[in-house]
Formats: sequence, structure tokens, C-alpha cells
Amino acid sequence: MKRVEIYTKSYCPYCKRAKELLHIKGVEFIEYDVTDDPRKEQEMRQRSGRRTVPEIFIDDSLVGGCSDLFDLDEKGELDRMLGLSPPPCGESPP
Repeated sequence: MKRVEIYTKSYCPYCKRAKELLHIKGVEFIEYDVTDDPRKEQEMRQRSGRRTVPEIFIDDSLVGGCSDLFDLDEKGELDRMLGLSPPPCGESPP
């Protein structure tokens, strides 16, 4: 299984949306809430080079934020990155 990490802030609606998509996919993830944790927020900035949340990593590779996650899902690339099997041809996902 892939290691999925997400840096969030408690009040962020984009963080909530990204986590909901990961839950729908049945993916376990490690959440780092940086709302009141300046050290973790600094770690996030160093890893991603960005200041906004969420910041999502799959196996230590930066995916980006919420819109990046949804874009990958729309293109059908997110399941592959997460190591999920696509449904057989002609069948829709549950």
C-alpha cells in the first residue's frame, strides 16, 4: 500500500474535500494538522516549497493541493498513483 500524507489546517474547506476524496477511495492516510504546530508547518513548507494547505504526498512525492488531487482523479491517474485497481472494462465503480 502507498504511503499517503496530508498536511491540513482544521478550518480549511479544501483540506476537508481532499480528505473526503481519500476516504471515498478507501485510502488510509497520515494527517498532519499544522493549525497550531509551527514546526510541522515549516516541515510542510520545506517538503512542498508551498505555503498553502492541503499539501498531499504519495510515497514522498508531492501531489499538490486539493485541486491537484481532484484533477488527477478526473484524469484517472489518481487510482494508479494510489495503487488501486481500476474496475474491469464495462463495469462502473461501486
